[in-house]
Amino acid sequence: MAGRGPPVHNARVKRLKFWGWGYEDEGPDEAARGRLARSLGERFGRADLAPAPYPRIGEIELRPPRVRAPSALAAILSDDPWERARHAHGQGYRDIVRTLRREFRAPPDLVAFPASEAEVADVLDFCARERLAAVPFGGGSSVVGGVETDIAGDYRGVITLDLARLDRVLEVDRASRSARIQAGVLGPALEDQLRPHGLTLRHFPQSFEFSSLGGWIATRSGGHFATHYTHIDEFVAGLRVVTPTGVVATRRLPGSGAGPSPERFFMGSEGTLGIITEAWMRLQDRPTQRANASVRFARFDAAVAAVLALSQSGLEPANCRLLDPGEAASSAGATGGESILVLGFESADHALDPWMARAVELCRDHGGLVPDDALRTRTDAGVTREGAAGAWRNAFIGAPYVRDALISMGVFCETFETAITWDRFERLHTRVMTEVRDALVRLCGAGSITCRFTHVYPDGPAPYYSMLAPARRFAELELWDEVKRIAGEIIVAEGGTITHHHAVGRDHRKWYDRERPEGFARVLRAAKSALDPAWTLNPGVLFDRQ
Repeated sequence: MAGRGPPVHNARVKRLKFWGWGYEDEGPDEAARGRLARSLGERFGRADLAPAPYPRIGEIELRPPRVRAPSALAAILSDDPWERARHAHGQGYRDIVRTLRREFRAPPDLVAFPASEAEVADVLDFCARERLAAVPFGGGSSVVGGVETDIAGDYRGVITLDLARLDRVLEVDRASRSARIQAGVLGPALEDQLRPHGLTLRHFPQSFEFSSLGGWIATRSGGHFATHYTHIDEFVAGLRVVTPTGVVATRRLPGSGAGPSPERFFMGSEGTLGIITEAWMRLQDRPTQRANASVRFARFDAAVAAVLALSQSGLEPANCRLLDPGEAASSAGATGGESILVLGFESADHALDPWMARAVELCRDHGGLVPDDALRTRTDAGVTREGAAGAWRNAFIGAPYVRDALISMGVFCETFETAITWDRFERLHTRVMTEVRDALVRLCGAGSITCRFTHVYPDGPAPYYSMLAPARRFAELELWDEVKRIAGEIIVAEGGTITHHHAVGRDHRKWYDRERPEGFARVLRAAKSALDPAWTLNPGVLFDRQ
């Protein structure tokens, strides 16, 4: 038999929830959930919103494992029920709905915790021999079905490969500001290991606390910073990838024009072509100076025009998050019906006043209101998180915990995002705000949708939409299907991408198949057959055999 639990791992002292986001002892308590339910019940005119109890592992029935661990791998393979339940899903809306229903119909048969590249290869060999699907797992924060273990096809079973034990910074090249890092390291542990060197990766997605370097690379993660270095792509200098046919290792270079980039071929491959075990990453000096401001706009279209001007100014603010009135009210505590631009600069080298002054001038040219005392220019010792910018940041970090609480009380709480060129944004935004809101009212009796820009580029923004509505109990998944269909069809029709930074997974496949050029689909299938002849790795994600 496999071991009854995972190897002891000192980097994760507190235990993560097996059913939802984050640690077991964090998130809104019962009293806070009750207050939320009453508040939203009044808002939506629903008296039946009440928090359901969170599941306990003793309540969960899992099918027996369909495969047994070979003796050579028994030390790193677990059939522990808690681990199998935790690795059966990601953190999307559908995942939380099903776990709250105590539905774990297709958990992995075993969970592997390899501690070396050789052990990763051994597990893949076992999967290929025994006709098992292998699902890579970093932090498990996928919101698009990327780590689901309900695998179609003639596989005899499913093994999840959790890379948590590959969590070290192995080598630092201070002169080149880069480091060789194992792929299983989570965001906080990575930054803790870089801090003594005065360096940072400077990649902070909302899932930062519970997502891994390998996961960021495999999904082309988007970080917190809104311009310039927005995606993990810009930081990758070299990779080591274990495939069923061997290790692919790329060279670390500052730049190269030698053919198609092998690193970029694996970025965004979502575990279908190989398992990323190490990466050389470009780093930066830790910032020592920051300047922040909250800019208010009476009209959203004026705020959009200001952000367009900022994106093409060459100033490249670290933060350029535009919140529409609904988003500003819910996330930043604004009460005046205004849009808020959360604006910020940072540097490890120079003062920021000229950059902030020019950015404020551009905002004021478009009607932005920036009180003089709203500017926050500080050295590291005096950095503040005050005002609307601080309120937004706190809400941003805590949002996944609150989302789980909302879902537990019967609230449809979901998001979708895209990127689109500036010339097409207005039409896309008008359709989304009208048609999705109408769908929520039709399907739920009430509902709201808000928008923020998470990232902005000289040629277009990345709008991110958040929805809230009272769902009918036990009809949540059908509601999700319909709303997702409507939003996806609008995005594709208006020329946006089906995902700017949430990845494809299984949830976005039908739209990704239409977005991806057919010639490139053939290339991906050919590469899959060459690297993974048994089609073991993460079946159903990105592409199928035909």
